[in-house]
Amino acid sequence: MKPIPKRYLLVTLTFLLSVLLYIDRICISAAKEPVAESLGFSDTQMGWVMSAFALGYALFQVPSGLLADRFGPRRVLSIVVGVWSILTGLTAAAFNYTSMLIVRFLFGAGEAGAFPNMARATFSWIPMSERGRVQGINFSGSRFGAAFALPVVAWMIQSFGWKASFIVLCAFGLFWALLFYMWFRDDPIEHPGLSDEERTYIIEHRQTSESTAATPKKLSAGTLLGSRNMWMTMGQYFASNFTFFFCLSWLYPHVKARYGLDMVEAGFYASLPLLFGGFGNWFSGWMVDKIYNKGHWSLSRKGVAITGFTLASLGLLASIRMESAFGAIACLSIAIFGADMTLPPSWSLCIDIGKSRAGAVSGTMNMAGNIGAFLTALAFPYFQAWTGSVEPFFYVGAGLNVLAVVMWLFIDPTRALEDS
Repeated sequence: MKPIPKRYLLVTLTFLLSVLLYIDRICISAAKEPVAESLGFSDTQMGWVMSAFALGYALFQVPSGLLADRFGPRRVLSIVVGVWSILTGLTAAAFNYTSMLIVRFLFGAGEAGAFPNMARATFSWIPMSERGRVQGINFSGSRFGAAFALPVVAWMIQSFGWKASFIVLCAFGLFWALLFYMWFRDDPIEHPGLSDEERTYIIEHRQTSESTAATPKKLSAGTLLGSRNMWMTMGQYFASNFTFFFCLSWLYPHVKARYGLDMVEAGFYASLPLLFGGFGNWFSGWMVDKIYNKGHWSLSRKGVAITGFTLASLGLLASIRMESAFGAIACLSIAIFGADMTLPPSWSLCIDIGKSRAGAVSGTMNMAGNIGAFLTALAFPYFQAWTGSVEPFFYVGAGLNVLAVVMWLFIDPTRALEDS
């Protein structure tokens, strides 16, 4: 029997990290009511607590991506997972509004290194023909993790309290960081467990660069921000995250309050769009590789992303016309399926144009995306307070998805960062 390639173990580890990443992240949404009751927070204050995470996550994307390119994902990713896990536990120690804002901001800053480091590891370990599926698998983990977390964490909080739940999640993260550091190597050439056959296959089929193992050339801000590809990539990812982060912040309390559901029932309803997001990642990753392997590099990124943004816009608009929880969740599931279809082409694009600077490029894109997430957590409660309705939020989200379709028309995945 032919042994399973070791690069698939890397994908398993990054998938599990993606699961943990979003369990840790969405826990604050499931804990919204007991946290607010315990510490005396209003809805707008809880909006700022959720946004504090997104702001820290956005601001530290580029620095963490640069660190991944400079020092390698083995050291950097192990450290950031350890740091954010400790901060997950420290959430339980928050005693007032200010302390909670500080802990959640630092927690977001710690999580910022996850996906840029995964992107840099993907560049070195994963052949071009497998890139879409790997990105789809990794991001599906975040969606399945969040979907799993909503009902389970709601049950944990109901049974043991919100503070104990955050401490348990801290322990899981520390274990993953230790395991990854012991097994992973920044370049497969250095990994003692790889067969000569697999090592040769990876080297011959991964994307070429001026040097994969060596420290890449310094990336200037002028090169990064002078690229049209980079600006379009940032803009479209802003729209994608604006749509998706609603599921991680306000979907659970929204459906619970609007349809009079209990905690666990609301958790199951709110988990469904996240499950569809995971399936959207799988489908998109498969389509990206299928189209690429037929010789259509540009279409494999652009066509899949444009289809996803179209579905996201239509799903958001349809959801506000639904009178039942089931109807609204069904439409939002279509929207999140579409929004998550945009992830494998987006992250594959960052590796395409960034190459050995994939950490910095993907970090820059993810920074812009999480500015969208930051605004989502604030826009939902403030639009509702200003207008007395949630509908304006969904109209804005749909419009951003339409703009993202236009942006993808101007993106060229075949042009390196310096040439675009």
